[in-house]
Amino acid sequence: MNVRRVLALPVLALLLAGCGIRATEVPTDFGPAPSRVRCSLAERDISTQASRGLPVQVFLLCGSSLVAVDRTVRVPDGTADSERRVLVAQGLLDELAATPSPAEKEAGYTTDVRGGMTVSGPRPADPADALRLSTPPDGLTSYSLAQLVCTFSDSAAAEGDGSVILGGPVGGSLRRYECTDEVRSRPGSKEPPSSEVAGG
Repeated sequence: MNVRRVLALPVLALLLAGCGIRATEVPTDFGPAPSRVRCSLAERDISTQASRGLPVQVFLLCGSSLVAVDRTVRVPDGTADSERRVLVAQGLLDELAATPSPAEKEAGYTTDVRGGMTVSGPRPADPADALRLSTPPDGLTSYSLAQLVCTFSDSAAAEGDGSVILGGPVGGSLRRYECTDEVRSRPGSKEPPSSEVAGG
């Protein structure tokens, strides 16, 4: 019995050795492992963004979709509601146009909204919740329009129904834009649905 066991050991060792993965000469260097999950920020990175002000969210681009990121905007105490909406909208616009932080860049965040754009309140004939941009909405890229619509419609700058009324700087037509799941997932190929609104 002992002899059989002794004789079986070399055979068993040979079988086990043949089960391994053989060495390959094909290069297998896929580069360093990513340092963080794409489109995911660490809690400490989020907290460093916060300063005193109204907590808001803006939609930045990450990969091929829109992702909400925490921000704050400053609104003086006692500001009238009509002025407050415009101040919040301008603060959101400024945050969208700002260069993403180093942590956000590392996680893959970008923005297509360009700096220098301003927003104002409604003209006399406009609906009370209309916002007018210094650049007409149809002059924006599909990415930047999606960022603006989804950010505004989900904020105190709009009525809270998932839509926002936007127009150009002087007169011109107004349109009610909606932020949908499709727009958030495919901002480059799916423009925000819109319908014309009387005003101007």
